[in-house]
Amino acid sequence: MRTTLDLPEELLNEAMKVTGINTKTKVIITALEDLIRKSKISELKQFKGTVDLTIDLNDLRGRHCRY
Repeated sequence: MRTTLDLPEELLNEAMKVTGINTKTKVIITALEDLIRKSKISELKQFKGTVDLTIDLNDLRGRHCRY
């Protein structure tokens, strides 16, 4: 999709510099993906401490104590 944006040049250049991405389109796509990822993580944090799991990781991974 083609869109015209009025972006601060300094901000765009700094984003390209710190990420090592050399195209404006790719740096904007990366920023949008990161924004969405952070939003989803934030939504998941609501459930912290509310799910009661009793999982034995050793059993789950197939590890058994020999002693």
